[in-house]
Amino acid sequence: MNKGEPRLSVLRNVLSIFTLLFVLFLLYKLATYRYQLEVPEIPYSTFYGELQNDNIQAVTFIEDKLRVVFKAPIMVGDEGSPKKVSTAEVLLPFENKDVLVNELLAKGVEIRVKHRSSIWNSIWPILPFVLIVVFWVALFRMMQQGPQSAISFGKARAREVQSKDKVRRVTFDDVAGIDEAKEELREVIEFLRDPTKFKRLGARIPKGIILVGPPGTGKTLLAKAVAGEANVSFFSISGSDFVELFVGVGAARVRDLFARAKRNAPAIVFIDELDAVGRYRGAGIGGGHDEREQTLNALLVEMDGFDPNEGIIVIGATNRPDILDPALLRPGRFDRKIVVNLPDVNGREAILKVHTRNIPLGKDVDLKKLAQGTPGFSGADLANMVNEAALIAAKKGKGQVNMEDFEEARDKVIMGPERRSLAMSSKEKRMIAYHEAGHTLAALLLPEADPIHKVTIIPRGLALGTTQSLPTDDKHTFSREYILSKIGTLLAGRAAEKLVLNTVTTGAANDLEMATQLARKMVTEWGMSEKLGPVTFGKKEEHIFLGKEIGRPRDHSERIAEIIDDEIRNIIHEQEQRIEKLLREHLPVLHKIAEKLLEKETLTGEEIRKILEEYRRQN
Repeated sequence: MNKGEPRLSVLRNVLSIFTLLFVLFLLYKLATYRYQLEVPEIPYSTFYGELQNDNIQAVTFIEDKLRVVFKAPIMVGDEGSPKKVSTAEVLLPFENKDVLVNELLAKGVEIRVKHRSSIWNSIWPILPFVLIVVFWVALFRMMQQGPQSAISFGKARAREVQSKDKVRRVTFDDVAGIDEAKEELREVIEFLRDPTKFKRLGARIPKGIILVGPPGTGKTLLAKAVAGEANVSFFSISGSDFVELFVGVGAARVRDLFARAKRNAPAIVFIDELDAVGRYRGAGIGGGHDEREQTLNALLVEMDGFDPNEGIIVIGATNRPDILDPALLRPGRFDRKIVVNLPDVNGREAILKVHTRNIPLGKDVDLKKLAQGTPGFSGADLANMVNEAALIAAKKGKGQVNMEDFEEARDKVIMGPERRSLAMSSKEKRMIAYHEAGHTLAALLLPEADPIHKVTIIPRGLALGTTQSLPTDDKHTFSREYILSKIGTLLAGRAAEKLVLNTVTTGAANDLEMATQLARKMVTEWGMSEKLGPVTFGKKEEHIFLGKEIGRPRDHSERIAEIIDDEIRNIIHEQEQRIEKLLREHLPVLHKIAEKLLEKETLTGEEIRKILEEYRRQN
């Protein structure tokens, strides 16, 4: 029998007694109210006669009625069933009560005035008792609901995964594209399975491992795979589950979580979104007494305090390691940091193979080509693309997913869904066609520029037209020539508008913003300014409590600031002149691309390259 069952039984009995008392008290009040309603009514003539006989002790005016108390009981009712009453009610036949009041005063009758009583006037005195009973009922129901109850606030809401669970587990076979991280965690699993192999050489397993990487790279999936591979208890909880409105609840939950893990050691504790509870101390609104900071203090003590946690390994996951408290990241707590980066081309191909295992693929599907055409995609992006492709194929009534479905899904993920219902005038459509043609031609002609994959004037997402470029391989560093080509490609849409239509539009707003941002980084961060040299300016300032960049403080003089502005303006101006000259030299190709866009609305990279090759053969 569970130790808590006798307490619940006693509480159930007490609650039943309170409920019974409440019902009896309510019935008593209702009976009293009903008795008060059963006051007989007599004619006014009878009342007036008793008044003249000086048999009236007191009267009470209740709206249009008069309640009378007699000195001696009188007989009322039918002749067949008369009864004696000492109290009766009289309906007043007139509104002016002054004459009657004077006569009552002359007879020495006691006079009262009150409003008519209702059932609520009888019940409101027992409302505190009702609220107490409701509180007990709610408290009892919350106790029966388990760990999310009021009494169990201090219990950690961790989900425990036992090795004997029959549900399908995620294993390392389901994780692809992050082989290095898998190997690091495989070492931890081997230690938990056979610790003597490491201990005989004096090795100590890391107490904590932190998984760091951008969103969607598979940090949580990796932790699930650890749970599936290890034959030990696995406790999973989110960092936000610790912190509550009530002070001290988060710290109590941390202690409860580690107490459960100790009882089931060896065990793995996984804390997802660690930055929700592990941010810098001293930056919160409440200072040192902030509830989140008390939770962090409890976590620090449990991970490496006086009490040893043998056989417990903590795995944390976050995409903001820069805002974590240094005491949390020191050796002895989180000893090892595993970076889970965006996958490279081989990793993306492996991820696509995992996500397409249960999808019927057409013979024309080339996963390697898809991996090459999705640079910068995370594992979550690739999973979303595969799912979108399956939905598109199912919508078309196909029995398998073809390459065109994957291409359409990729465009939908990158550029957004098509908005063919958006009405545009022919003039506006022509303007968009030349704008996108300018981007396209610049990407074809500029050195170091990424190859064109597709260009469309069909509105997608928030854009009225889109030019999509895909690099031939993954880039980890960028040369000055590549960045200048990128800026030139961004400015080419506006340059085409100015060159052909002799005007500029607001369609280049985002292009100008991105180009200016790149030029600013060239000058202030990457040391690519000939005048200023290899110096950085404007250190990033981040608010720890907010956890994001809020500004760049001035760490240079006004003269340097003017030079920075001049250098940014010069870079933009030089690339604009360069692009205008390039488009003017290839104006027939620009017209041809724009005409094809107006005709077909969407052009592939191969179709655009054929247009350029045909022009070069003719010239």
